[in-house]
Amino acid sequence: MNSRFSSRDVVALTDITARQLQWWDERGIVVPAREGHKRFYSMDDLAEVAVLCELRQRGFSLQRVRKVMRFLQRELGKRLVETVSDGAEYHLLTDGRNLYLEDSAHAVINILKNSKQPILSVCLTDTVQRLRARIGKKHAQSAVSSKQKAGRRKAS
Repeated sequence: MNSRFSSRDVVALTDITARQLQWWDERGIVVPAREGHKRFYSMDDLAEVAVLCELRQRGFSLQRVRKVMRFLQRELGKRLVETVSDGAEYHLLTDGRNLYLEDSAHAVINILKNSKQPILSVCLTDTVQRLRARIGKKHAQSAVSSKQKAGRRKAS
C-alpha cells in the first residue's frame, strides 16, 4: 500500500478541501513531510485527517478536535493507524464535556446505558478501515487507467 500521499490524494480520499488541509498544516494540526513546496502525507497523517474530518462533520469545533487528537495520542501512546493495526476496535465517545476511549463493546454499552445525556460515538477503527478501502479502490482504478493508456499507445 502507498505510504506517501500528495495533498491531492488526501483531498480525494477524505473529502477535505485543499485549503482546509493547508490551514491544518499551517496550524500544526497535521503536519506532512515536505519536498520543496510539495507536501507528502504518511498513512498515519492520512488516518488522522480522516478522523478529524469525521469529527468536524459531526459538529466538533477545531479547538475540540485538537483536544481529541491530543487525548488520543496521550491515551494510546502511539499514532492512530498503529493502534488500529493492533487488532483492537476503538470507539471515541463524548457527551460534549467528557471524552471516553473504549476498546471493548461491553464498556461502550455500559457508558451509553449510564449516560444522562446523548453521547456521540465515532468508531476509530471503522474510519481507518474505510480509508484503507478507498486507497485500495483508488490504486485499482489507477492500475486500470495505466493499462488502458498503455494499450492505446501500442495500438497507435
